[in-house]
Formats: sequence, C-alpha cells, structure tokens
Amino acid sequence: MTGPMALGIVAIQAFNLVDTFFIGLLGTDALAAVSFTFPVTFVVISLAMGLGAGLSASLGQALGAGRQQQAARFTSDSLLLALVLVCLLAALGVATLEPLFRLLGADPTLLPLIRDYMLIWYLAAPMLILPIVGNAAIRATGDTRTPSLVMAVAGLANGILDPLLIFGLGPVPALGIRGAALASACSWLLAMVLGLYLLRRRERLLCWPPSPWPVLQSHWQQLLHVAIPASCTSMLNPIATALLMLLLARFGTETVAAFGAASRIEALVLIVMMALSSVLAPFISQNTGAGLHERSRHGLLLAMRFAILFQLGVFALLWWLAPTIADAFTDSPAVAEQLTFYLRLVPASYGLQGCFMLLGAALNGLRVSVISLLLNGFRLFGLLLPLAWLGADLAGARGIFTGILLANLLAGLVACLFAWWRFPWKIRHPLS
Repeated sequence: MTGPMALGIVAIQAFNLVDTFFIGLLGTDALAAVSFTFPVTFVVISLAMGLGAGLSASLGQALGAGRQQQAARFTSDSLLLALVLVCLLAALGVATLEPLFRLLGADPTLLPLIRDYMLIWYLAAPMLILPIVGNAAIRATGDTRTPSLVMAVAGLANGILDPLLIFGLGPVPALGIRGAALASACSWLLAMVLGLYLLRRRERLLCWPPSPWPVLQSHWQQLLHVAIPASCTSMLNPIATALLMLLLARFGTETVAAFGAASRIEALVLIVMMALSSVLAPFISQNTGAGLHERSRHGLLLAMRFAILFQLGVFALLWWLAPTIADAFTDSPAVAEQLTFYLRLVPASYGLQGCFMLLGAALNGLRVSVISLLLNGFRLFGLLLPLAWLGADLAGARGIFTGILLANLLAGLVACLFAWWRFPWKIRHPLS
C-alpha cells in the first residue's frame, strides 16, 4: 500500500518542485514571494488533510460493516462540508491578502507578486481540496493505487503547463508568476474531475441531494471529531513556518528564498514517510479495533526503524548533491550558499522527524488525534521556535537552521519513547 501512495505523493511534490524551479528562473524576488505564500496555502491544505483523515477513519468502519449507502451519504456530506469551509477560507484570504502578508514580514516590493499568485490560488482552492478529501475516501476502500494515479496525472499536467504559462510560447503569453498559479489550477481541476468521477461511477460513494439536516449535522459532527484535531495538528506547521519567516526576514530576501526552496525539497525527500504515515493509520485502526494491540505496536515500531535507516541514506545523498541542487534552483550565489548549508545540515534529523510523523498517524488511527495535536504543539512551540529564536541570536540564519535540526531530533526521540512505552494499550480507544 505504501508503494503506490509514495508514487502519488512524489507526483504532487514533484509539481511543487517544478513550480519552485521555474519560478526561481524569474528571479529571487519571485522565489521569495512564493516562499511567503507557503504558510498561508498550507493552512488550507491542512484543513483538507484533516477532513480527509476524519472521512477515512469513519468511512472505513461503515464499509467494513457493509453499510454502502451510509458510506455514500457520509462521503457526500463530507465533501459538501469541505467545499463550504474552503470557500469561506478563500473569501477571508482575499479580503485580508495584503495585511496578512505584511504581518508575515513580506517586503512591500513583493506584495504585487504575492497578490498576482494568491488571487488565482484562492479562486482555485476548491479544486485542490475536493480531490484531497475525495482521494482519502478512495483510500478508505483499500485502494491506494488509483488516488496515486490521479495525483500523478495532475502532476504531469502541471509540469507541462508550468513553463508554457510562465514563459509563454507562440500565441500563449508569458504570464510570469500568475502562470505558475494558473498551471496549478488547471492540474487541480483535472484531479477534481477524475476523483469525483471515480467516486461516483466506480466506488458509488457519491449521492445527491445531501442528507436531511439532522443526518447532515450528525455526519459533520462525526467527521469533525477527528478532523478538527488532525487539521489543527497540520495547521500548527504553517503557523510555526510563518513565525520562522518573520525570523528569516531579518536576514534578507536571499535567506527567505533559500528557506522556501529548502521547504519544497524537504517535502519531496519526506515523501516515503508521508506515504507510510497514510497507510499506517488504517493499519493501526483495523488491528486495534480487532484487539490486536501487540500487532499495532509492532507495526509502528517497525515503521519507525525503517524511517531512521531510510532517511539516513537520504541524508547521505543530499550531502553529496546539495551544491548541485542549489545551483539548479537559483542563480544567486547568496541563495545557493544558504540552501547548500541547509541541505547539508537539517536532513540529518529527517529520520527522527519521520518517527514523529508516524506516531501522529498512528494516534489518528486510534482516533485520539488530540494527543497528536498536543505532541505537535510541543514540537513546534516548545522546541522548534525557541531553538530557532536562540539560534538567530547566536548565529544568524545558520543558527535558525541549526535550531530546526535540534528540534527535529528532540521531538523524534520523544516520539520513539512514547511509542515504546505507551502505545497503544495505555491509550483509551474512543470508538463511536
């Protein structure tokens, strides 16, 4: 199950990297402008991931019990809630666009570029959210290959459209940073159409009209029981990233651009951990529900052991390739120097960071996502930001990167100890 999921996530992260690569060719200002958008866009994506986690956990139970019609109702009502929430967030984002990015520390010269990108992004956000939540429903049926194929097709479309719309070709005008946003929107539209078609025709998990209000309200409450803590867990990351941006902005646009490129590369090299986390949650849920607690624990510990060994290999590869990767993403020597330093330092902690991610997925599988939220809050606000702040005072931008390294290492150790001593039988399993 992890293999196909990893390939799908590779496709999504690859088109993020493609965006970053081509936007980097527009100059340091364009790359820095898009870097400032990461915390904001990830808030919306975090909402979708939380809703997907809630849908997957509840839908799996209904399908396992053979309640196909109830599963279809629940999926349809969940997608309706996702659409309502993302439209509200997008409207709020448009209304607060410039004040928000000023608050994040964006230089006034970058605001026109940010506006060009984000206005299109907000308009297209529903086309991003619906495939994310819909694919979670398909994965709940046990099929990880089809959602991965949908993501791969969307990634391929984005890779083709990016250079065409950014730089122009023939009758197609060069749209610059707006072209990158339009390319993403078109690929999301394709993913949305494919995902909804599969849910409707093959899985028979969509129905219309929506459930009557009492049933709809019950479904939304059941979904949000898991989705709210899971979304908040994910949303803590862009909040922490935004605060990191404020720190990094003190050291110039080049530092912000380097961190933005590093974040995209980091997302790519953590793909296997993301995929493993995606399949670990249903594995834990099914086995714990069957009373196989020791099998759940063994699965989590085995996944953590793999994470450490695999990411150590990734770190060795990144150490060797760091200068080449940096030169590919920017023509600025200052940005390349900062990016190389990051890629030769922070990835040393990716193994233990992967362990932390796996523990969070396992806790979601137990439907105790509140514990995952508390642990992630500790990682970000008890470790990451204080250590980054201390590093900034002691050693500037490189001190911030060192603080990120130490926070990942310490949080990962906490996750390993928690998994060894308290998972899963000492946690109450609140099945509804």
